[in-house]
Amino acid sequence: MFSFLLSLVALVLGYWLYGRFVESVFRPEALRITPAVAHPDGVDFIALPSWKVFMIQFLNIAGTGPIFGAIMGAKFGPSAYLWIVLGCIFAGSVHDYMVGMLSLRHDGAGLPDLVGKYLGRSIWRAMLAFSLFLLLMVGVVFVYSPALILGGMCSNTTVWVLAIFAYYVLATMLPIDKIIGRVYPLFASSLLFMAAALMVVLLLKWPTLPELWDGLGNRAPQVDPSWTDNIFPCLFITIACGALSGFHATQSPLMARCLTNERQGRPIFYGAMITEGIVALVWATVAMYFFYDSPAPGYEAICGAGNKGFATAAPAVVQLVCTDWLGWLGGLLAILGVVAAPITSGDTAFRSARLLIADAVKLPQQKIRNRLIVCLPMFAASIALLLWQVDNPSGFNIIWQYFGWANQTLAVFALWTATAYLVRRHTAYWFTLLPALFMTDVCCTYFFVSHQMLGLPATAGYTAGGLCTLAAGIAFLWARRKWMQEGIDFDRK
Repeated sequence: MFSFLLSLVALVLGYWLYGRFVESVFRPEALRITPAVAHPDGVDFIALPSWKVFMIQFLNIAGTGPIFGAIMGAKFGPSAYLWIVLGCIFAGSVHDYMVGMLSLRHDGAGLPDLVGKYLGRSIWRAMLAFSLFLLLMVGVVFVYSPALILGGMCSNTTVWVLAIFAYYVLATMLPIDKIIGRVYPLFASSLLFMAAALMVVLLLKWPTLPELWDGLGNRAPQVDPSWTDNIFPCLFITIACGALSGFHATQSPLMARCLTNERQGRPIFYGAMITEGIVALVWATVAMYFFYDSPAPGYEAICGAGNKGFATAAPAVVQLVCTDWLGWLGGLLAILGVVAAPITSGDTAFRSARLLIADAVKLPQQKIRNRLIVCLPMFAASIALLLWQVDNPSGFNIIWQYFGWANQTLAVFALWTATAYLVRRHTAYWFTLLPALFMTDVCCTYFFVSHQMLGLPATAGYTAGGLCTLAAGIAFLWARRKWMQEGIDFDRK
């Protein structure tokens, strides 16, 4: 528990200290006109109160990510603490802040447009396709998974699939202040309350858990032969939303279109990510309490002999923990955690996809007819993918297997984009370059060694990942000279 408390303090200090440093490098301007003020359209560009933007941003980027990822990553023991804290402060929050602020400086542009501007037009095409693929996967996964849970409680899965998908259509088509702006603050408050209540229970129970100084390493047996259990790179793919997530790069531009002052960027973009890190920290600690060598009495069904509890599905852990620790209120919060939270990630995923397509074809979205032109083919593709998933019992697992890697790969491109921007600004860029290089190595290595991908032998896979990272570093040094010679302050062009 001491590692938990130290990690909690580190996250708070990270916001106040490192967050201020990142802000000082970017240099936000309070008097600069934001996209919401410059060209409001009543649909996506709408000025909202800063507290509401924070709550929407938090729920957009959180969902079940900091819960499920932290539970699955708990098998790595205290290493999970290190990644959540260091990843959140030095990578995830920097990533979210830079993408959000760059979008503010470029009229609310989405990630593909930012990538195209700073890394090249050819990469823009690839990033547009990659981003849309990721967003559609998120939307489809977060239709089916909550529908399965609700179907097991009442009615049937098909009915819930139709109901959730109908909600997605409405949330994607309607102005952001009509549904999302009204229900998201409520759901975000509930998610925060659940984390705070669990933290209080943890402090009261004060369980004996492995500490950072007890050693790092995977503390669970290999419960599934198809998993890659090495801390590097598996930990950094398993715990994503609580430390660093490329999905956030598709969500921050949504809120960049609702801000009225650039000074709001640090509390909203950097601060929401720190808050998500705290939620992940709580759930990682809760999972360690239930999973380790001396399981809590009464939870042998999860823990079992030999730590077999790590094969237990994360939603089942959430429901048991909340119900047992927090009573009937905890049961309601569990439903929120495993049902409402993914739904609120799915609807903004589809909304982001609509905006990316509309920006790519330069189709204004004020008229509902234009929104239909964009959404109809998008929803048709989603329905086809959803039907395939329903017809294939393993369809959900197949889609989810590739989501983690694709998610972190998107973060790599976002970090390289931020680095290219800072180089052109002739200012400090090391704080985005270092996480960009590290995550390049993580994603490339995972692609080579994971049984879900190429499944190469360890030596060959790790070598190939290192060579890819070296090539990325050399390419950066070559491009850096060109970018600096341009001497153009691109955000003022």
